Amino acid sequence: MQLICCLSLLVLLHEGGHFGFARLFGIRVERFYMFFNWKFHLFSTRDKWFTKLFPRFKKNETEYGIGWIPLGGYCEIAGMVDETTTEEKREAHKKDEHPEQLFMNHPIWHRFWVMFGGVLMNLITAVVIYCAIAFTWGENVLPIRDMKHGFQFNAEAQKQGFRNGDIPVAFDGKTIEYYDLATIMRGLSDATEVTVLREGKEVIVTQRPDHMNLVEFQDMMPPYVMPYVPACIDSVFEGTPAAEAGIKKGSMIVGIDGTDCATWMDFDSIMLRRSEYLAVHTTPADSAKMRTMQMVLASADKAERDTISLTLDKDYKMGVTRTSLATDYTFQHIDYSLLSCIPAGFKTGWQTLASYVTDLKYLFSKKGAESVGSFVTIGSIFPETWNWLRFWHLTALISIILAVMNILPIPGLDGGHIVMLMYEKVTGHEPNERAQVILQYIGMAFLIGLMLLAFGNDIRRFILPLFGL
Repeated sequence: MQLICCLSLLVLLHEGGHFGFARLFGIRVERFYMFFNWKFHLFSTRDKWFTKLFPRFKKNETEYGIGWIPLGGYCEIAGMVDETTTEEKREAHKKDEHPEQLFMNHPIWHRFWVMFGGVLMNLITAVVIYCAIAFTWGENVLPIRDMKHGFQFNAEAQKQGFRNGDIPVAFDGKTIEYYDLATIMRGLSDATEVTVLREGKEVIVTQRPDHMNLVEFQDMMPPYVMPYVPACIDSVFEGTPAAEAGIKKGSMIVGIDGTDCATWMDFDSIMLRRSEYLAVHTTPADSAKMRTMQMVLASADKAERDTISLTLDKDYKMGVTRTSLATDYTFQHIDYSLLSCIPAGFKTGWQTLASYVTDLKYLFSKKGAESVGSFVTIGSIFPETWNWLRFWHLTALISIILAVMNILPIPGLDGGHIVMLMYEKVTGHEPNERAQVILQYIGMAFLIGLMLLAFGNDIRRFILPLFGL
């Protein structure tokens, strides 16, 4: 439901951007549809029952409607060449009673703004949402230099010269003020020189040219970098293996089966090795073995230690919640006024846009192609229960994604049409209509292929595991 609401709003605004500029320049819009209406529609202002109730819509030049396929929408502009253009349409354009209302007969700069209007509206929408979030909820930030425990790095990161406890404070000389794991991961992926705070002093770590990129980071376990969070128990659920074993709130996990375990990152690494063992050893005896562990616990001050035997449940969980960064650090809350929220919203929007554009380069790698997801993946990032702050954050992000994807110079997308306009501006000749239609078909074939790739990845991620495949 959250995904449908998000996409409905963004599609309406995107197509509204095309519609608004078209009408501004006196270009006729023949159809404006929310969702696609292949074969049939759910609603149209041309439906007989509707025109009987509202007779004035019979004379309206634009048909408004709602389709049944919630994967987008469209704004059909008179005289515009796209994948739906046929010989009959071309002939009809030549005989149109109002040629001044046709897209093809308007100046290039008119047509540019009509095509760019959807992208512009998505960008404006994202910035407005970020401004509203700043004004309504403010922002909780953690100064990165206050993170006294620092960060924990895996073996690959340590080969680059990082040490556990380092605090990244600058990438290629660009300082970061507040903690944001995504910013840190992206910085470690892109930067040649990383400035870290080590034992109170700034040290520059020069990364090798072949260091891992952001997509490779995402697949690593243990993670490339994580905040150093001690493996402290925040709470214990009643009736769980942890409760039965006598684990108490505030206990520190310091060892499992003879292996040191100082942080939750260490704990996850140990549990990963157990799952890897079970992937190869599949007998009931193997499963029982991996569900049993000897755990060394320490008191909060580490003055007392105790070794317990613990049998995990069938999902290999022990029934506890973990401490987080908020346990050891105090976040600062920033309130924004009606005026100060505007630059804050623009800053967040620009940073999000720049990061997404930078990340597009990974799309053409094998790992990047495997990470492409469809609406199933997008829907999975929304929380199960409605959370307005999370909803608006994701809506702003998806709005930026739609803007970037639509401006790509691919026939069939807004960016493809803009490339055609640039060609016309440079050469002084409008591209051949037949050639434009062929390019539109090629672009649509590419987009359909990309969609099939995304659905295939989602089937592999979400559907096949349900059948144990």
